[in-house]
Amino acid sequence: MVKTLRPYIKLHKYSILIVLGCILFYLSFAYDLDREDFTKLMLLYGALVFFHYKLIQFEKWNFKFLLIAGILFRLVFVIAEPNLSQDFYRFIWDGELIKNGINPYLHTPNTLIERPDFAITNSQELYNGMGALSARHYSNYPPLNQLIFTVSTYLGGGSVLGSLIIMRLSIILADIGILYFGRKLLKIIGSSTHLAFWYFLNPLVVIELTGNLHFEGVMLFFFVCSIYLISINKWKLAAPVYAMSILLKLVPLLFLPLLLKYFGFKKSAIFYTLIGVTSLIFLLPFISPEFLANYSKTVGLWFSNFEFNASIYNIVKKVGVHYFEAKPWELVKSYGNLVPKLVILIALLLTFLRKNKNIKTLLGSMLILLTSYYFLSSTVHPWYIIFLLTLTIFTNYRFPIVWSVLVILSYYAYSNPEFKENLWLLAIEYSLVLGYIIYEIFKNHNTLSLFRKKFTQK
Repeated sequence: MVKTLRPYIKLHKYSILIVLGCILFYLSFAYDLDREDFTKLMLLYGALVFFHYKLIQFEKWNFKFLLIAGILFRLVFVIAEPNLSQDFYRFIWDGELIKNGINPYLHTPNTLIERPDFAITNSQELYNGMGALSARHYSNYPPLNQLIFTVSTYLGGGSVLGSLIIMRLSIILADIGILYFGRKLLKIIGSSTHLAFWYFLNPLVVIELTGNLHFEGVMLFFFVCSIYLISINKWKLAAPVYAMSILLKLVPLLFLPLLLKYFGFKKSAIFYTLIGVTSLIFLLPFISPEFLANYSKTVGLWFSNFEFNASIYNIVKKVGVHYFEAKPWELVKSYGNLVPKLVILIALLLTFLRKNKNIKTLLGSMLILLTSYYFLSSTVHPWYIIFLLTLTIFTNYRFPIVWSVLVILSYYAYSNPEFKENLWLLAIEYSLVLGYIIYEIFKNHNTLSLFRKKFTQK
């Protein structure tokens, strides 16, 4: 055993040192970082990004090594309390409500906590932890998310830490599933399977999903699995799986029009119907007139009330307030009402103007649509970029990898009590991302080579 292990260690010594270094940095990130300490946050994240790049460079064909490394990075966070997000308190709150027969879509935490007969496990701790913004709104998490919250509270045995561990394990398993189906899909489209590790080992994915308990990873597991099933012509089986991705996060709804040209009208109608039936089955336990009103109102807030790490919106706001004396709170509502219309328009253009008849082109259209939405949106949390990161490994574009590095600049807002963003840092983030997008457009359409030829001819 020792004789076989020694040559292996010698051969992979630099990679092993990198993995150990990453584990130490993730330990510091998980257990010794205050989100107000922006300098430390940046240094840790920068080091992890560099190590992530080197690890793939050294070991990109060593599947087992990279798989084990990715799992070890995630296990570092298993008993840590998320330090960049407090959303987990609301997750457990919703799970405890359902466990006690209370519909989380019909009552806000503020109204429930005032009731003398209200009693759920750890109610005061959860209420205090979720924050005032979450406490005054109805739940906006779709039904399958609620199922995971409920199972986590059951298996967690009434402990906040126990519930966190169960949720984390579900996210880790989902990431392994993304790696599995992602590699299969990469083989089908003729791309290198090692590209899946740009997702699996990415520090943003490890920190935001496993570390901060965002369920984009579970949603992406169902999404990637459904796209794989579509690619092998098992589209009827893919429909309920796709529905499950929507029932975790609503974002995959954006892509449904794009499937019209891929399937054709008849298949699309069946596919959409199967998605609708699956969604209805999961929605049935919650459906009531109040549910529809409350849920649509809460989801609408994300378009018209919140703002974080925005690009085009910040420009519109600056111009509107400075030159037209617009009121910021009115501007965000008007702008938020406009964004869905623009996104629908872009989706329709991509549906009818692009030839979405093979999987790679279809995924490319999805990447364009989601990128457009994020550039238009007034709220782009760092973990949102992970969907782009997943899509990009199946295309010829790599700008989401660059964005996954730069989006950490948005966390500067947490470093001050007023939660005030630094627009200069956001300008750097979006300028570099946009610059790289423009570069890749020229590169992928051979425009750069044409310029070089013309220049050398002269």
